[in-house]
Amino acid sequence: MAQPNITPASKASSTDRTGRSVARLVRGMPTSDGAGVKLTRVLGTPELRRLDPFLMLDEFRSDEPQDYLAGFPDHPHRGFETFTYMLAGNFRHEDNHGGRGELGAGGGQWMTAGRGIVHSEMPQQEQGLVWGFQLWINLPAKDKMRDPGYQDVQPADIPTASLAKGVTVRVIAGKLGEHVGPAGKDRETDPHYFDVTIPAGADAEIPLPKGHAAFVYPFDGDVLAGEAGSERALARGTLGVLNEGEHVRLATKGDASKPSRVLVVAGKPLGEPVVQYGPFVMNTPQEIERAILDFQAGRF
Repeated sequence: MAQPNITPASKASSTDRTGRSVARLVRGMPTSDGAGVKLTRVLGTPELRRLDPFLMLDEFRSDEPQDYLAGFPDHPHRGFETFTYMLAGNFRHEDNHGGRGELGAGGGQWMTAGRGIVHSEMPQQEQGLVWGFQLWINLPAKDKMRDPGYQDVQPADIPTASLAKGVTVRVIAGKLGEHVGPAGKDRETDPHYFDVTIPAGADAEIPLPKGHAAFVYPFDGDVLAGEAGSERALARGTLGVLNEGEHVRLATKGDASKPSRVLVVAGKPLGEPVVQYGPFVMNTPQEIERAILDFQAGRF
């Protein structure tokens, strides 16, 4: 069923260098996927179906083997891209187009489903913590039937920007100053994906492209987001959808005793119809029907 795109709630003046404020707060919902992996779905729920160009954000975090051992066996995708970012644990990716990769702590994978791919993501451990995120990014109509692709993103390939007050930013996708992230280059959606660490008592302004939809998601500790005096508190696990602007100010709460870490993600909206049926994301119902038939016929 087609669902409406959701874009930032308000526009800032084109002549002001404005900071982004938090338009709304969203809590994730527990669910499972794959062969029963437990996770929290933060984007792609009834509360927030999508934030153009982003279709879904999952956080998986558990040190209970029964929550992740079954993994994600072979399954299909068409019409979008995924980025998986690992904080702890180890998974292996394999696909039917020859892509292979080990996903370890601090690294990840960028996968382009394009016209069709069948892949698996299986744990390479029997105990210990598994923790990470998977983000789905839409493809423009002109690229939905492009060739599939796979990119390993190793920890050593991700540059770290050092800001004032001890704030550090892992630049995974997009650009921050002279630092350019290795993932998602040359995409219509111009994705920016930052892992920001804010020491206790510190704050920083993270620049973001004007016109991009954006959100922040604290995953270790709480943060304040927005300009001083009008910021909003985001508890760990709460996604904050941002209004328009040229940067977002992030700070730790006044009573913080340790650093906080937060994802800052932005992308250029496509403004195109979205029709999604499970792992297939196209522009029309007819294209969804074709995707199902092509998969059933082994044409992925």
